[in-house]
Amino acid sequence: MLAKTFCSFLLSLVLLLPLAAKAQQPATQKQIQYLSGTDNRRTVKWDFYCTGGRKSGYWTTIAVPSCWEQEGFGLYNYGRDYKTYGKNFRFADEQGLYKHSFTVPASWRGRRIEIVFEGSMTDTEVKVNGQVAGAVHQGAFYRFKYDITDKLKYDAPNVLEVKVSKMSAEPTVNNAERLADYWVFGGIFRPVYLQSYPQQFLENVGIDAKANGSFAVRANVRNLRQAGQVQADILDATGQVVRTARAEVAANDTVVRLATTLRNPRQWTAETPNLYRTRLTLRNGSETQYQTTEQFGFRTIEIRRGKGVYVNGTQVKLKGTNRHSWWPETGRTLNDSIHLADVKLIKEMNMNAVRMSHYPPDAKFLQLCDSLGLYVLDELAGWQTAYSTKAGEPLVREMVLKDQNHPSIIFWSNGNEGGTNKELDDDYGRYDFSNRPVIHAHHKPGNEHNGIDTNHYENFYSTQKILADSLIYMPTEFLHSQDDGGGGAGLADLWELHWKAQRSAGGFLWALVDEGIVRTDQNNIIDVNAVNAPDGVVGPHREKEGSFYAIREIFSPIKIRLKELPAKFNGSVDVENRYHHTNLNQCFFQWELVNYRKPNDPFAGSITGKKSRIKSPAVAPLAVGKLKLELPKDWKNYDALVLSAYDPFKNLVYKWTWKTGSNAKLLDGVLALQAKDTKAVEVTEIDTALTVKASNITVTFSKTNGRIMAVTGNNGDRLSFTNGPVLVAGTSKFTGLQHRTEADGEVIEASYTGDLKAVRWKMHGNGWLRMEYEYALSGDHAFAGISFTYPENFVIGAKWLGQGPYRVWKNRLQGVSTNVWENANNNTHTAAAPWIYPEFKGYFADIAWMEMNTVEGKFLIASPDKGLFIRRFNFYGLSGIKPAPGLPNGDISFLDAIPPIGTKLGLNIDNNPKNLGPDSETNHLSGAPMKRTLFFYFGLAPADSKPQPYTAPVKDDLF
Repeated sequence: MLAKTFCSFLLSLVLLLPLAAKAQQPATQKQIQYLSGTDNRRTVKWDFYCTGGRKSGYWTTIAVPSCWEQEGFGLYNYGRDYKTYGKNFRFADEQGLYKHSFTVPASWRGRRIEIVFEGSMTDTEVKVNGQVAGAVHQGAFYRFKYDITDKLKYDAPNVLEVKVSKMSAEPTVNNAERLADYWVFGGIFRPVYLQSYPQQFLENVGIDAKANGSFAVRANVRNLRQAGQVQADILDATGQVVRTARAEVAANDTVVRLATTLRNPRQWTAETPNLYRTRLTLRNGSETQYQTTEQFGFRTIEIRRGKGVYVNGTQVKLKGTNRHSWWPETGRTLNDSIHLADVKLIKEMNMNAVRMSHYPPDAKFLQLCDSLGLYVLDELAGWQTAYSTKAGEPLVREMVLKDQNHPSIIFWSNGNEGGTNKELDDDYGRYDFSNRPVIHAHHKPGNEHNGIDTNHYENFYSTQKILADSLIYMPTEFLHSQDDGGGGAGLADLWELHWKAQRSAGGFLWALVDEGIVRTDQNNIIDVNAVNAPDGVVGPHREKEGSFYAIREIFSPIKIRLKELPAKFNGSVDVENRYHHTNLNQCFFQWELVNYRKPNDPFAGSITGKKSRIKSPAVAPLAVGKLKLELPKDWKNYDALVLSAYDPFKNLVYKWTWKTGSNAKLLDGVLALQAKDTKAVEVTEIDTALTVKASNITVTFSKTNGRIMAVTGNNGDRLSFTNGPVLVAGTSKFTGLQHRTEADGEVIEASYTGDLKAVRWKMHGNGWLRMEYEYALSGDHAFAGISFTYPENFVIGAKWLGQGPYRVWKNRLQGVSTNVWENANNNTHTAAAPWIYPEFKGYFADIAWMEMNTVEGKFLIASPDKGLFIRRFNFYGLSGIKPAPGLPNGDISFLDAIPPIGTKLGLNIDNNPKNLGPDSETNHLSGAPMKRTLFFYFGLAPADSKPQPYTAPVKDDLF
């Protein structure tokens, strides 16, 4: 409850901040007046003229801020359109002409007044009352400003005119920002406002606060006409002054520096985002001339060459993703709720870091990284081509001066994948008072900087070699997440490799979000530009893919490796602490004992019987300890044990589920079989077929191949479940079909030669059909098991007890848990419209029972054996010249082995995943016999238990 209250308070605070900025501040402080809206929900209409494309050639109005394509103007371009249309392709180069009338408060007379643009794509020329405000600004993603004090009227409206050119007149700006693998837009896409200062003021405040409590601040002093004093007060989270520093300044001084030390400060890390503020006051005697406040954190960043990256003296491994500033309806014009949602999504995946790809973000996103705790790589634009030195120098300055006091930023990234101008490396330190390290985010060996190699898309085995070398390795992009490959697939092996390597600093998955844009020129479809932009582990509106949950488990800082409860489980669980700065006694744990709903129950899920919070063990960072659950004596009477772990801020870290017994136990009340079922089974035999009938269910077997050739359910309608079993790998030759009557049913035995050894059916008098089969395969196989056919277009949905709700791959078994899940049939291909998750089709793990709901009626499949994968229908994980991986024959498969999946990048052309590590190799089968029992009920299955009434999820009273 406290966590929810805090989040609600934080969100309300975030949403109110822009409005608060409009409120009149004291004359001794900076005052703000917005000319535009503050975000994509609160805009202001300006007059607008577009020179080309849609809605061009006449004056109308436009929302500011916005990307003008999303308002119906101009033409769309993806940054790699030059590849699609050839080297002579000309990007849409329309210009937008803006006009806006505004007044200035009379109280601002005599103050310095600046107009500030937070972001405008791309070249921006500003005039106020017909006068040019300054040089044309070139570069889209940077805060820039002009002093317009001498151009304003205080007794009449002022006219602002802005000309924004989509394509820059500076070729290297276009090369760095617009010839890129992302959508490119035009327009004033971030807010525009006026800020006014008293004549004597401080600006460009830079703070250097180290983990040991040393504190220094530097600021530019403007227009100081007489001697004075600058005072820096350090305020803690409660607003109390905990330390003060003072310095004398002389007339005409332009820079002031102050320093002091705070004993035992609360340090900032991504796990402990403790924040302070410094209040800077410029005084002349007892008179306050100017006052400003900056937020900061005490923390120390070190690159220890050949060892790793250290924060506050502790080595850290960055578990990160790449984040584009993105929203489908409004492009790069966002709001505080989107920023907050993205930070929370990243942290929900148990990540501790984010890379700004490939440009600096809105200030609000960084503020949230500060307050909620994420390490940040802040990046200068330059996708694969760099700014010239002349064009880049002012942009580095603008980025650093805007972002330098965010403790979350631990590195400056000087461009991406060849978009690095090394002449700019030393510019960062000129403006960053704390002198953070600079890195180069690159995709080729030999471009390391500051002792860190960031090479992109190395596989498991090449990563091993890099980590055995002398450099720190921190890939700023790896495991490309296009389609269903990458992200979580192959991550378990690769992350263990990084975690255990001394010289690993972690890495950043590509990427967080599928960049799908609502095309206002194409009936508002969401366009991902074919395979170029669907690169995320969440969809355009943050729809969660299966990899999202796999990443969450793999990156969990609380690591529990127990896969199933031992026969003599004593309630003790080994737990590894993978936090860097947090003891597990700061976390919270809770167990639940649950029973699963049955197939005849109209609801999915489980019913909680008992639960309890347990004592958290004292396990130091990077240590291993024991978690004692203290379960009640009757714990085995329940179906499953669920253990939840919460971090010190009461956020769920992960939830583990273990069955308390076998699948056979879970099928109590599902399989309505008696030891002696005396109901008669009718047998009909002709030359080509054998038919058995019980409880109004009819199954016909072919005498020519031994397979099911027809089924009638207990509702009297035909069910098109046929043509099986067929081996999905290996060979088999049918040799005959026999049948005989036993006390509890009719037995049908099909004999084969080859890899399929035996298939034995039994129709019970109550209609249950038992199938026992055995096969043996040797060598490498993508999958192993048997298949049947059933038309997918007849399927309404499925309910199952097993791992879910997402599908799995051999190298992405994480992120799913045992429960009763239900899913309607959908045709989703991961990372493509309509982004309906979980996908219906795929491989589903450890199935106890699965009920298929079809237009022909229901049918139920169950197995008392563990480790059953069920494949549902035809799908593919990776798009390409040939969709991959290949599929088993048939439509519904019962498998003992399933394939891994590759990624878009870093592998050969057929998406062979073998280089992603041991889990990603194909299945190596020894020739040992594989046996399994399946049960089928064709119709609405009987059950021993009555459906349970629906109960809302139990409210978590842990806190």
